[in-house]
Amino acid sequence: MATGTSTPSISALNTEFNQPLKGNMLWFAAILLSGANFIAVLDMTIANVSVSSIAGNLGVTTSQGTWVITSYAVAEAITVPLTGWLAARFGAVRVFCCAMACFGVCSAMCGFANSLGFLVAARVLQGLSGGPMLPLTQTLLLRIFPREKAMAANGLWAMTTLTAPVIGPILGGWICDNYSWSWIFFINVPIAIICSWLTWQLLKGFERELVRSPIDVIGLVLLVVWVGAFQIMIDEGKDLDWFSSNYIVALAIIAAIGFATFLIWELGEKHPIVNLSVFRHRGYSICVFTISLAFGGYFAANVITPLWLQNFMGYTPTWSGETTAWSGVTAFFVAPLAAIWARKTDPRRLIFGGLMWLGLITFGRCFLNTDASYWWIALPIMLMGLGSPFFFVPLIGLALMNVEESETASAAGLMTFLRTLSGAFATSLVNTTWEDKINYNHAELAGLVDRTGEYFRQLTESGIQTETARALINNAVTNQSAMLATNQVMMIVSVCLILSAFSIWLAPKPGKKAAGSPKPEASPRAREPG
Repeated sequence: MATGTSTPSISALNTEFNQPLKGNMLWFAAILLSGANFIAVLDMTIANVSVSSIAGNLGVTTSQGTWVITSYAVAEAITVPLTGWLAARFGAVRVFCCAMACFGVCSAMCGFANSLGFLVAARVLQGLSGGPMLPLTQTLLLRIFPREKAMAANGLWAMTTLTAPVIGPILGGWICDNYSWSWIFFINVPIAIICSWLTWQLLKGFERELVRSPIDVIGLVLLVVWVGAFQIMIDEGKDLDWFSSNYIVALAIIAAIGFATFLIWELGEKHPIVNLSVFRHRGYSICVFTISLAFGGYFAANVITPLWLQNFMGYTPTWSGETTAWSGVTAFFVAPLAAIWARKTDPRRLIFGGLMWLGLITFGRCFLNTDASYWWIALPIMLMGLGSPFFFVPLIGLALMNVEESETASAAGLMTFLRTLSGAFATSLVNTTWEDKINYNHAELAGLVDRTGEYFRQLTESGIQTETARALINNAVTNQSAMLATNQVMMIVSVCLILSAFSIWLAPKPGKKAAGSPKPEASPRAREPG
């Protein structure tokens, strides 16, 4: 029992009786954790549309300005897989609250930056802080929610994960248009600082016993090297024409050798910095493969759409953002329903159905033309939002049900890392593929359009200058080439989504691995870290 004459706190009462939070306090804690996840995911995309404004204000080129995005992505990619080790050594609650507070401080540093060097350094620190927040929000939600409400926790977490990347570019564009770019970072500060303090007060009684394992310095160095090289390679590859650049070739070699060495070292290390042993669970491995393939396809479709709308369909950035935002709107409303159904049926059925739905809707998007109206474009995007929670919510829950309770933080960190990496890889790949197909289609159509020169003669005879007439014909060919390329990419995405739908049936049926489900601690009470 609590000592002294003071009134026991909420966290102390929960520690003493080893009871989960209940009622309003449970949902208040869930909102705090989901809010942290939201701002961490939001910062992956909010700066994307602000690069031009940032570069102009700091007096650098747009190409140099892209390091604002790359630096954050690299730093975050490095710390996400470290989450399990950090949580075991320092405590999940403590790491989360410190990371969130640091995220707020680093966001303020980004906002006050007056040079590109300072901004990039601050973004690196922001990414290092934001990395552990992503998986730990999920880990702590599962820790504080009773087992029978675990899917509800995943549903709440999924809503923020699915909507934040969509809201990011819209919010970033609006802030840059109406205020200063600095405010895309300042808006994080009060949320991060306040939520970190409240979360610590509420959840410090849920801290687990610490594992004082030695630091795997070699594993950490290898992780930084190969992840950093790979992330920079996929971020810079498109602009440097991939492997025609010696810089990209060097990064690829470093990443490949670094990854192979890291893998060999970690599998033989007694106290690895990244717990790769979680992949011994077949169900977890299958779920991670499914979510990586599915998220890569889903992200690719979301990336290519605004590019096509803005560059070839005459949409403004704001209008384009509002069009693609429909998927986030519908996903937000159906995520709770997905969480409820996941508790009542085999989650593999929901995952299969959700991914098949996404695959078929994407297949339907392969037949658009340049005359498509707003709703012909927006409606399929809206329908995709209806399907995304039905694969995302139960898939996350099913993956973590297949690992031991003590491995949850490591499993969540690795899953977040691979999901993020697949999204980054898909972004670079789809951009390159799309541009290559536009060029190929343009070369094919150029030899077929106006072979007799009749259309060209009509234009010149109507008073249009020769060069202008040629430009008009070329623009028409380019627009059609882009439309064909977009449809072709959507076909590839559709195939990936459908393949990922069938892959989930390789996972074991839930319930056959009871030991893999989250369960109470053997100790009668949670322990405060020393």
